[in-house]
Amino acid sequence: MSLRGVVPPVVTPLLPTGEFDRESFDRNVNRMLDAGVHGLFVMGSSGEVAYSTDRRRDEVTRAAVEVAAGRVPVLVGAIDMQTARVVEQAQRAQDLGADAIVITAPFYGLGGPEQVERHFRVVAEAVDAPLYAYDLPVSVHTKLQPEMLVRLGVDGVLAGVKDSSGDDVSFRRLVLANRDAGSPLSLLTGHEVVVDGAYLSGADGAVPGLGNVDPHGFVRQWEAYRAGDWAAVQAEQDRLSRLMDITSVVKGVSGFGAGVGAFKTALQLLGVFTSNQMPEPVPSLTGANVEAIANVLRAEGLLD
Repeated sequence: MSLRGVVPPVVTPLLPTGEFDRESFDRNVNRMLDAGVHGLFVMGSSGEVAYSTDRRRDEVTRAAVEVAAGRVPVLVGAIDMQTARVVEQAQRAQDLGADAIVITAPFYGLGGPEQVERHFRVVAEAVDAPLYAYDLPVSVHTKLQPEMLVRLGVDGVLAGVKDSSGDDVSFRRLVLANRDAGSPLSLLTGHEVVVDGAYLSGADGAVPGLGNVDPHGFVRQWEAYRAGDWAAVQAEQDRLSRLMDITSVVKGVSGFGAGVGAFKTALQLLGVFTSNQMPEPVPSLTGANVEAIANVLRAEGLLD
């Protein structure tokens, strides 16, 4: 499966009780599909995979497959500590209708590059769906090397890579190595604020969490890129970069709570989500933080 375009990592809405908010989820997914996104990635970092029980993972996966209804591919994160657990998650996601599976390197028990490569090969042998590598060293403490990724692509183990490493030098090396090998991998950047640079490097698409808030902007940017209109690509990126300030105006909360918390709060202010409830033990944004996010949305014309 050669995936190209904008593939938002879908945020998982929760009710104030902590239960999955299916109505808000459907609104958000349909809004992104109406904007013209090219795929959906559920149960990634923005989708709270690390905070989700097996029941919640299945619930969200099933909902995504149902609401997408074949209109775009649904990629599902099967992210867990070690290979056997990842295989179980991947097989369940495949049984629920996932079009592709996304996995990281193993974590907690770190074993070096040979074990990382073996991990991807074992998971690929256990599932029929295409497999995407998720390069996320900030969370799993292993940086996936371009040479290994391309080798796995050539061998048919991987269909693509979601690069959320923040290492643009490594990504450029990956693009070049992939091209030299005949482009076996679909290469997607996880950036929000320098997507234009990734496209200039040769990325096949983007997986921006901010795409939940402004899917139209990222689709317009992709279409401008495909048309070779680099001035429009940059102008859209400048606007999206200012919009990404919703994650930096938050005070007193950091990391996941500031990033995904800002996305949820923005979606609540836009009337897409019923609540900006976060999973335990992460606090939901309130008071001045909500108003600060609203001010950014107003400044960028998304909120009256």
